[in-house]
Amino acid sequence: MGFCRKSNAKEEGKKETVFLRKKITLVRAIALTIGTVIGSGIFIAPKGVLQNSGSVGLSLVVWLACGVLSLFGALSYADLGTSITKSGGHYIYLLETLGPLPAFLRLWAEFVMIRPANIAVVSLAFGRYLIEPLFTPCHAPALAVKLVTTTGISLIIALNCWSISWSANIQTILAVLKMVTIGLIIVPGMMALAEGHYENFQNAFDTSSLALDKLPLAFYSGMFAYGGWFYVNFVTEEIINPERNIPLSVIVSLLIVTLGYLLTNVSYYAVLTAEEVLASEAVAVSFVDRAFKSISSAIPILVALSCFGSLNGGIFAAARMLFAASREGQWPPLFSMIHRRRNTPFPALLLMLPLIFLMVSIGDLYGLLNFYSFSRWLFIGLVTLGLMIHRYRHPEIPRPFKVPLFIPLVFTIICFFIVGMSLYSDPVNTGIGCAITLTGLPVYYLVVQKSRIPASCSAMFNSMTVKLQVLMEVIPQEIQTY
Repeated sequence: MGFCRKSNAKEEGKKETVFLRKKITLVRAIALTIGTVIGSGIFIAPKGVLQNSGSVGLSLVVWLACGVLSLFGALSYADLGTSITKSGGHYIYLLETLGPLPAFLRLWAEFVMIRPANIAVVSLAFGRYLIEPLFTPCHAPALAVKLVTTTGISLIIALNCWSISWSANIQTILAVLKMVTIGLIIVPGMMALAEGHYENFQNAFDTSSLALDKLPLAFYSGMFAYGGWFYVNFVTEEIINPERNIPLSVIVSLLIVTLGYLLTNVSYYAVLTAEEVLASEAVAVSFVDRAFKSISSAIPILVALSCFGSLNGGIFAAARMLFAASREGQWPPLFSMIHRRRNTPFPALLLMLPLIFLMVSIGDLYGLLNFYSFSRWLFIGLVTLGLMIHRYRHPEIPRPFKVPLFIPLVFTIICFFIVGMSLYSDPVNTGIGCAITLTGLPVYYLVVQKSRIPASCSAMFNSMTVKLQVLMEVIPQEIQTY
């Protein structure tokens, strides 16, 4: 992925411009998807899925269902991505299908809550796994974890500001490394099954511990582990042959991830009992301690690198949403500018840092995850609802990749069901998430309805933008989609 610079000799003074350039191949698109999906989730979510599903067998069914549901969502997004050929993901699809207000509320929730909280949680997992072995058998100090965490985040932001190609290449390498990490869990598990260790699968579908009101929470944990399948749609304009590569990348990626997740969970249960999984704070580490002690010290490092790759992919793509919103006039124009020498979205990347650091300083954000999930799944459901409405209103628009309507319909219904059940299961956190999202309403009327802004305030804002533009060495971009 990248940006290119050119000079327009026809204009007086030879005005310099930069434009988006297509550099994401099919392999890079697959690496981006796999690299952002496989993060900390598969190493911590099995406990939550098992706890809320009530049995080993049903937990495996939930993992499969989450994979199928994610594939339905990804196929729906691929339909949108090949007909609405703009970068920006959720935001741009809501803007084109349901209008500017839902799009801005999604953007607002992403900037103030979803993205900072998600990055902070994954980065804290990165920091803990990276330095925990240095303090064994004690726990690493919270301050040390936060220092390593902020260093890791700063490194990723600096990498993306310096070179998009470097970031994409590192993402490809880390995606391969993640599959190696998953393989180190799958192989010993399959070996245990080959030796006849099926005892942990006896009475696998015992429903005595099942509580139906807890089942949606099992899906929350599972879908958290699959989160990231939509990031390829954030960079649509930079994908080579998007009509072919977007659908292929999400199909291949999610088939690989779903199979890997199922085999990983089967391996967990081949070695660990259900009680041991529930008692473990880090299932992967407990598994390796039991099955493969000779590499137990390497697993925390591999998990940390897995989290690093997920962070890189998330930051890599999330900046494009802010970039796209700025270009559409719903976010400050500074976010749509490109560094004149590095050809990267420097302001959009750099200005994400303050809120991320604030979230990291808070520490444990798992409570925050519960109420940011409300906004995430509400708006993802609205995107696929928008797809069906867009199909009905604009049948004349060419759709190189067209999914049957039952796919977005099923996905939308399940998203809204999950959101509705979360209101019942956890009304406090869900209510807070809803309230934070709605704080975007007054901001919308100030940012989008620019006629409401006094002329003096507008002039001051423009002056500040120019000064920051000079300081950051950034200039507006020109779209090129060749």
